[in-house]
This record gives sequence, structure tokens and C-alpha cells, in this order.
Amino acid sequence: MAYNLCSSPSSLYQPLCNTLSSSSRDSKPRTVNNNFYHSLKLNTLSPQSRITSLQVTNVSLQDQKSPQEEISKDSNFSEKNESSSKSHIWVNPKSSKASILRKSSYDARYASLIKAANSLDSCSPNKDAVFNILGEFGNKLFEQDAVVILNNMSNSDTALLALKFFQERLEFNREVVVYNVTMKVLRKCRDLDKVEKLFDEMIERGVKPDNVTFSTIISCARFCNLADKAIEWFEKMPSFGLDPDDVTFSTMIDSYGRVGNVEMALSLYDRARTEKWRLDATTFSTLIRIYKVSGNFDGCLNVYEEMKALGVKPNLVVYNTLLDAMGRARRPWQAKKFYQDIIDSGLSPSQATYAALLRAYGRARYGEDTIKTYREMKEKGLSLNVLLYNTILAMCADLGFVDEAIEIFEDMKSSGICPDSWTFSSMITMSSCCGKVSEAENMLNEMFEAGFQPNIFVLTSLIQCYGKTQRIDDVVKTFNRLSELLITPDDRFCGCLLNVMTQTPNEELGKLVECVERANPKLGHVVKLLVEEQGNEGSFKKEAADLFDSISTEVKKAYCNCLIDLCVNLNMLERACELLDLGLTLEIYTVIQSKTSTQWSLNLKSLSSGAALTALHVWVNDLSKALEAGEQLPPLLGINTGHGKHKYSEKGLANVFESHLKELNAPFHEAPDKVGWFLTTKVAAESWLESRKLADATVAA
Repeated sequence: MAYNLCSSPSSLYQPLCNTLSSSSRDSKPRTVNNNFYHSLKLNTLSPQSRITSLQVTNVSLQDQKSPQEEISKDSNFSEKNESSSKSHIWVNPKSSKASILRKSSYDARYASLIKAANSLDSCSPNKDAVFNILGEFGNKLFEQDAVVILNNMSNSDTALLALKFFQERLEFNREVVVYNVTMKVLRKCRDLDKVEKLFDEMIERGVKPDNVTFSTIISCARFCNLADKAIEWFEKMPSFGLDPDDVTFSTMIDSYGRVGNVEMALSLYDRARTEKWRLDATTFSTLIRIYKVSGNFDGCLNVYEEMKALGVKPNLVVYNTLLDAMGRARRPWQAKKFYQDIIDSGLSPSQATYAALLRAYGRARYGEDTIKTYREMKEKGLSLNVLLYNTILAMCADLGFVDEAIEIFEDMKSSGICPDSWTFSSMITMSSCCGKVSEAENMLNEMFEAGFQPNIFVLTSLIQCYGKTQRIDDVVKTFNRLSELLITPDDRFCGCLLNVMTQTPNEELGKLVECVERANPKLGHVVKLLVEEQGNEGSFKKEAADLFDSISTEVKKAYCNCLIDLCVNLNMLERACELLDLGLTLEIYTVIQSKTSTQWSLNLKSLSSGAALTALHVWVNDLSKALEAGEQLPPLLGINTGHGKHKYSEKGLANVFESHLKELNAPFHEAPDKVGWFLTTKVAAESWLESRKLADATVAA
């Protein structure tokens, strides 16, 4: 290669001066009122209005450019340096004098400065070692040399000593530049304390800080995850007569968002959109997080779309924040889409990525996706914490993924993760739902050995398990443990007791009535009226209505279903009909019967088997009354049982109903193209209803 030789010794440093004097930012500092952070207009953002035509470029606000590039126009050296001669001569590298001239070239000079910086980074952090290295330059060091050396250092201790050396040997035109590059060394080391002390030294020496000084301190605080410190320094700028530029303003969107000052963060974001500030991916990640915390999940998506429209490439932090937001929103389909975007963009999913995916899929009960993600994590050697294991196991318990849960539980223990009370609760719940008494009891014993006492959820699951296997004495023993553990029965626990009664032989119901009375006196009174066949229609409905008024909304349907099932088991059809009517009146059940001009339907989804059979009985009577009144039936009649099966059983309501319809000799048949529907025609229904009428008349006679 050819070497450019400066025409005068003094211009050896001119190329460096020219480099240092170039601005790293395309825009000058914005002129704003010194009370800019007080006078910002705080606007409430409308997520739908977020997407604008703002044209910005993808510029990092983490201030990670080389200090050579970051020294802005207000940090330039004196203009007399810029006016130095820029003439050069070309030297043939094949010339015999080339090696001699090469030693005088700027490239050689710069290389020696870099070498000195490397030596300073690796030397002992004491004055003698640092001064000896720099002393080798003699009196041939200049201000520009000091900037180059400090700019290329990464050892904060030796950098501070090097600064002392330069201050003792050199006279500076722009001492603030030397301080700025020294601060950037400290920033590399994430040492905000030393940065702040160096700032105090600047002030004591009468050196006025500039915008680069503050942007360096603010970005250092940001790197240290000290958003409150970043704000503190940001708000000091007006007292030094400085107005932040748009890059600093944009950085503060992230800082204000991190400390929870949402109004200020969004207000600055409004200004960014209006004034076309340059925003980076980290700032957008913070904005997405702000919307996530507030529960505005559509706002998260709007920010993401705006980010893409502005040409800012999402990084993994942005995607992970979006995944977490979609998990909280229970939108697993969107989480799946963002995960695919990560893969398509060439990014490698991190542990945080998989953790967010597991939470999103687990909460939404996306069973297969959850298990797939778990296996992928294990294949990549990524670890899970107890919370993630619990998320997966709770999902397995809810969906009946028994084999998978056992495998994951064993993996959890072999990985050195200690199960907690929630872990054992999920495993006991799963065994209980399967009616596996010994497995549930073994898990309970393991829970005791681990030092945990059963909570209300564990005891509820155990009662369900004993009830499913009709071990009523064990149900009573488990109930008695509540008082021993000072646990107060809640609505769900009482609902579980009530459900056990629907599976209990009539001769043992008395044992459970006493438990129910102790757990919930109002529920116990209603149950006692049924079991002991007490009270008339009016008094029973009033007591039942009082009960439903006293319990939480989410358990009302379960209570009503169980009470109707209990009536059916006790052959108390009239009471069952009273409860169904009360459920409709109180809107516990809605739209069980529906009518159109072409079809009358009975909708039984979400009803228990006893409640569904009771609803069928009422509907058939209503159809008979309609015919007697001369009303025309529609061309089609249908019963919708839904197509779902119980997660721990192969039997669904459709299976139960199919056999019952055969017993009634009803002309309803399962529709081949509509799963869970049983249909019949007007002619067949009328014929069947007429035959039932004749049969009833014969029996009565």
C-alpha cells in the first residue's frame, strides 16, 4: 500500500483532528426551554393512533459508538487545527526510503498510541506503571494523543491514572473532551460511582460539561439499570445551561418508563413522533412493557407495528416482551406468531424466550404446544425454575396429561429443583381426578416429607379423590383436618363436598350432610331439606335462592348442577325442576331453549348429566303442551349436548344422552355432520309425543 505523509510535522495529527471534529449525530441539540422536563405536555395516548408516518432511522441510543465518532460539534478542538495544511505527498512503497518514511506516517503514529492503550489496560493499576508507559513518548504527546489513548482503553483504574498524567503534562484546548472519553472508559466498566466522582472533579477544575458529558453519564446509568439515576442526571442539564438533543430525549423514554413515570414516558414518545426523533429497539421495548403492565395489550401490538413501519428492527428483548404480554393477555396464537418471527429473523431464542412461551401456552392450556416447548428447552440444555415447572404441571393437571406430568415431575427432581407446595398440589389434583387414591396419598406423604403442610387446594383434591372411589369415611377424616390446620372452607371446597354427595350411596349421605352443614350452614340447610325430604315448594325455592345470593358467581352453576344431580339421584324430579327454573330465573343458566322458524333446540352444554336430563324432561313437556295448544312444530328439532369429553373420562354428555334417548325410544339421532347434535323431524317428533301421551293415559287409567 502507499503511505500518505503529511507535508509538515504539525499536520501529523490533522487527520485525527478531522475525525474527532466530525459530529456523530445528524441533528444539532434541540432548543427547548430550560424547564423542558416540567413543561412537557402530558397527553394520554390512544393506542389506535400510534401508527404514524414518522420517518426515522434505526439508531442505537445506547451510545455505543466509538468515542472518536461520538465527540460532537460542541466538543471540537479549536478551529486553528482545522485550518492546518492538508496537503499530502504520495510515496512509492517500493522505494528504498519507504520504510524510513513509514515510521513518520500517521498510521504508524496511531498504531503506537493504540499499543500504549493496550499496555495501560494490562499494566498494574498504580501510578508508576502508568506513568512509565506514557513517559516513553517524552514530550511528544499532544491533546489529540491523549484522546486516542483514552478512547481505546477499557481499564477504569489505569484510565484515571492516565488522565492524571495528561493533566500534569499537557495544556488542553478542550479539556472536556478528555474528560468525556475517560468517562466512556468508566461506562464500559459499568462504574457509575467513578463517573459521578469524575464529574465532580470536572466542576472543581472549572471544566464546563457539555451534552456529550451528560449523555455519557445518562447512558452509563442506563447500562447499570439505574433508571432513576439517569433521570436525576437528565434533569440536571438545564442547571448547566444545556438542552438535551433528540437522542438523549429518546433515551429518557426508556428511563422514565422503567421507573414507572408512564405519563412522562408517553409524553416524550408523543414528542418523538411529532419531531421525528431517532428511536432504538430498547425504547420500543420499554413502551411495549408500559402498555403490558397497564393491561393495554392492543397498545403493545400497535407499538410493535409502528416500530416496523419506522424501519427499526426488533431485537430479542422486544420479542420477549411481546411474548410475555401475549401470555398475560391469554393470546397464545399471537405468542406463537411472534416466536415464528424470531426464528424467521435469524435470532436465537433465549431462556427468557422459552420461559415466556411456556407461560403463554400454559396459562391458555395449549397442552401440546407447552409440552413441545418444554422438550425443546431440555434438548437445548436450558434450565427451568420451579415457577415454570409449576406452570406446566398445573396445565397437565387441568388437561389430564397424566404421563407427561409424571415425567416432568421426575425430571424436575433429577434437575435439582425442589418441588414446592404448588407442585405437590398439582400432582395430587391430577391423581385425585383419576381416582388414583394410592398415588395421591403417596404424593401427600412426599409433601409432608418435604416440609409442606397441605393447603385448601390439596384437601379439596383429596376429598374429590376419596369421593370418586366412595371412601366416605376418608372424606370425613380429610374434612376434619381443616379445623386441625386452621383452614376455613371456601366456596370451591364446599362445592367439592356437594359434588361428592352426588356420587355417594344414599345410605351414607348423612355423614356428608353434617360436614356440609359445618362448612356452609346455608348450603347444609338446603341439602338437608333434599335428603330428608323436608319443606314445601315455596320454602325450598326461597332457601335455595338465599343460598345462591350468598355464594360467589363463579360457583353458582356448579352448585346448581350438583343440587339438581342430587335430586335426580333421590328421584325428586319436581325439586330438580324447581331448581332448574330457579337457575333460569337467576340467570345461572341462559338460553337452554331456543326457537327459530325452522328449528327448535335444547342447548345442554355446560349442564351436568342430571341437570341435562331435567332440562330434557321440561322441554318434552313444553313440546307436548305446544301441540295441545295447536301450535305447529318447526321442520327440525335438535338437542345440542356439545362434543367435549371430560378430561379424565372418555364419557361426555353426548354419550350419556344417547343411551337415555334410546331408553325413551325418542326419535332423536346423532347428526353425522354436526358433532354433539341429536336431530329429528317434525313428523317423527309429533308421532313420538302422541305415543307418549297415549302411554301416559293408559298408565293413568
